[in-house]
Amino acid sequence: MDRTATIPVIEFSGEDIKNGRSSSSPDQRWKALCSKVREACESHGCFLLMRYDKIPTSLCEDMLVGIKSLFDLPEETKTKYQNPKPYRSYQGKCPVVPLHESFGIDDATRLEAARDFTHLMWPQGNPAFCEILHMMSSKMLELSFMILEMIFESFDIEEKKYEALVRDSVSFLRVMKYKVPTSEDQNLGLVAHTDKNAITILCQNEVQGLEIVTKEGHWEQVVVPKDALVVIVGDALKVSIYKKIIILSFIILSFSPWKYMIVTNLIEDLHKYHIIKK
Repeated sequence: MDRTATIPVIEFSGEDIKNGRSSSSPDQRWKALCSKVREACESHGCFLLMRYDKIPTSLCEDMLVGIKSLFDLPEETKTKYQNPKPYRSYQGKCPVVPLHESFGIDDATRLEAARDFTHLMWPQGNPAFCEILHMMSSKMLELSFMILEMIFESFDIEEKKYEALVRDSVSFLRVMKYKVPTSEDQNLGLVAHTDKNAITILCQNEVQGLEIVTKEGHWEQVVVPKDALVVIVGDALKVSIYKKIIILSFIILSFSPWKYMIVTNLIEDLHKYHIIKK
């Protein structure tokens, strides 16, 4: 696979996002940015996000350092983390994806949930990483809601539907490690898949490995610049994208549980992607 994907790059500068729909007077820069986000989602199902100052580089770096210390813990410690929900428990040593390890942490936006997790992993609770985990989760969830708001506004969907989606949403933070393959291993972090949630936001270290499949069926590597986030829209927004990852990374995934609500004013154009509430 020697193809390199060309996907949209969008900047979220402070001036462009400060006068959003929630402000008393949304300006043209905000509306233009909403259109860019929608177009990127329709054409590619993902985009690279640059210059989002609310998630500083220093916080991402601290988070990645903390993740490394988490995965360096003994196997018997990591396997203590069990959760009946899919993709939440510690996962490692799977014969299908032997390079992959991960934790799925529910509600890390709540300090109590972050503290419960770190106290399970470390006898003293690792308060520094607990604070980083909580802060990173909160900021990424805030970003995912803003992106959803942009998509809704670009379709002229009334604000109360967006507010209902946010009110019913749940999220979890997934931290992942992909080990260096040995000569016997396949160079594959995850099998091809789509994300079932609404929005995935990916932050990774310097190791490249994200791949997407194009509409023509070609696998292409996404080269993620330093300080960039990758925004991927999932099946709950009915925009399909496949990915394989071979990196140290963390993602926030946002969902709206239990029921679907089709936004009827989008059905008139079958070439547009239908936003649904799950």
